[in-house]
Amino acid sequence: MNDRIWVLTGIAMSAMITSSLLPIAAQAQTAALSSLQPRTETGRQIYDAGQFSRFNPRTALDMVRQVPGFTIDTGDGDERGLGQADENVLINGTRISGKNVDAFTFLGRISASNVVRIEIVDGATLSISGLSGQVLNLVTDASETGSISGNFKWDPRWRRSGNNWFAGEASISGKLGKGDFTLAVENDAVRNGVEGPEQVTDRFGNLLFERDEVARYLQDRPKLSGSYSRTGDDGSLFNANAAYQIFRKRETVATDRTQLGQPDIFELYSSREDEWNAEFSTDYEFGLGGGRLKLIGLQRFEHSPVSDFFGQTFSDGITPANGSRFDTVTDEGESILRAEYGWKTAGGTDWGISVEGAYNFLDNEGALAVLDTQGIFQPIALTNANSKVTEYRGEVIGSYGRPLTETLTLQATLGGEYSKISQSGAAGQSRSFIRPKGSASLAWKPQPGLDLSLKVERSVGQLNFFDFVESVDVSQNNGNAGNPALVPPQSWRAELEATQKLGPWGSLTVNIYGEKFSDIVDSIPITATTEARGNLDSATSYGVGVVSSILFDPIGWRGAKLDFEGEVRKSSLRDPLTGIFRRISDDKIFTYEATLRHDIPGSNWAWGAGIEDFRYSDFLRLDQTTRYRTGAPYTWAFVEHKDVFGLTVKAELGNLLGRSENFTRTAYGTILGQPGDLDPPFIRGRRNGPLGFVEDRSREFGLIYRLTISGSF
Repeated sequence: MNDRIWVLTGIAMSAMITSSLLPIAAQAQTAALSSLQPRTETGRQIYDAGQFSRFNPRTALDMVRQVPGFTIDTGDGDERGLGQADENVLINGTRISGKNVDAFTFLGRISASNVVRIEIVDGATLSISGLSGQVLNLVTDASETGSISGNFKWDPRWRRSGNNWFAGEASISGKLGKGDFTLAVENDAVRNGVEGPEQVTDRFGNLLFERDEVARYLQDRPKLSGSYSRTGDDGSLFNANAAYQIFRKRETVATDRTQLGQPDIFELYSSREDEWNAEFSTDYEFGLGGGRLKLIGLQRFEHSPVSDFFGQTFSDGITPANGSRFDTVTDEGESILRAEYGWKTAGGTDWGISVEGAYNFLDNEGALAVLDTQGIFQPIALTNANSKVTEYRGEVIGSYGRPLTETLTLQATLGGEYSKISQSGAAGQSRSFIRPKGSASLAWKPQPGLDLSLKVERSVGQLNFFDFVESVDVSQNNGNAGNPALVPPQSWRAELEATQKLGPWGSLTVNIYGEKFSDIVDSIPITATTEARGNLDSATSYGVGVVSSILFDPIGWRGAKLDFEGEVRKSSLRDPLTGIFRRISDDKIFTYEATLRHDIPGSNWAWGAGIEDFRYSDFLRLDQTTRYRTGAPYTWAFVEHKDVFGLTVKAELGNLLGRSENFTRTAYGTILGQPGDLDPPFIRGRRNGPLGFVEDRSREFGLIYRLTISGSF
């Protein structure tokens, strides 16, 4: 309840600040207007590139991040195939193609010098099916200069657990023949670590033993990508994107375990992954028969070997070491062909039809082994770890859009999909489904500066193919049996979005939504002692989100801006074990982030600070619950100089309030043996049975020092 009060208070304060400042705006006749106040043309809010000069942007992403009241939405990560447009960013009126490149990545490769203007428009008024609410269209310079431009960023970080010197990116763009090319290299490097104590107590709160844990996480994701685009003399458009990435992950948790009257135990958990993935996509759009036809193709492949280990070594030199190892090798792939045809008729009506075919697969091999008393790994048989899951899917969607009045626009889609899901192996089976899909959107502009958008959508979710196969978590000594009977979840979603432009004060957007799920995926019993991810009949979710930007130029604090983004969500489903209604497992409760930035007029200096926090519901298995909580909001402060020998240099100090990561795992069952026994056997039960033990830990990571150096050429 306190968490909800905090986030509601934050949202209310944002609204109060907005409402309290508006009367001042009416009185501040002599205050200069903000340079970030857009002009309006044909229902679009337009920002010219020069309006962002005070930020000295290097890339288009730097500019988009400063648009008042706009937040990039990369869409639903569970999107099936390519589908309709779901990202709220367009480039020259066209959606970003491919799945490996999102809006953040694409915008980060466009030099600020190539940006002409930024347009904000309601998606339902566009001839692009699937879009609604506030959409950003970036208009770039299409001149035939032939010059080469580039951007680079180095982003090292230092913390007490280790230093990260290898995060950064660089890209170059220019003309190649009659088209444009971009080459980019990047590395999403991570060097994280936390440490702290853990206490394990029995059902009565009696201390069983303590742990002192040190966790380290290392990640490198070097990626090489390129794109090529060309506009023909006849207006045809061609795009091609290719990317190759290596993903290298190393994770360890080293633990000193102490128990009164027993020898100390050293526990080690380690996980390693050495993945590579590649993607190629292309699209070609051209005029045909009074309309436009767009053909899209995509091929993606991923190879992921993973090895997890957990072991114990006893200090008495007598008790033999124990341990277990779970190894998997997984190949994943996706092939998509899509065609979109659109045309206009009298009265400004937009018609369209899209056809998509896709093939997805996951080919998994898993092996579990346990140390015997001689220190040799002995294999343990698994029934559903070696399996291949495939899905063939076809989709047809028709779309219709037209202005109903000068201020009201309708967009509607209707269609369906056919899918066939098959699984090989001992538990394999094959099933097929037909599911309806569609949406209806209304965009209304009742008065200048106010945009309203209403959307109702029927969608089909994407299954996680890993839920079909058996897996083992060696660190928690549990697993999922795998469930070949999974079916794709479906949902009805309605959302109402209102955006109010506040003139020189900025912008305020409120989004209210509700969603009803059928066949939602959650943990279900498979046998009396095993569980897996399975389908539940229904669930509901509803919430409200706020995005606001307040500019302080009208009260004389020129160059200062406060951005706020927050969301509160409530969900409900009937627990398959207890029959009691509860939140969806690991579902968002609230998030918020507020950032203050001040670009000092007449100088190259800027400074600012920020705060963010979040809460998610407990992650539930049938035999345990897991709760994660932050010990405090994450806060940071920064100072930036925009011209250090032509570079932008930003220094940031993070975790000012000393956030910790707090974790509680409650396991249900029965501990055998006598109090004080060394590592006694534990018989797992269910959440509706007796409590077995509770693990309660708090890990800290200290201050984070960050330096960002960016430039362009």
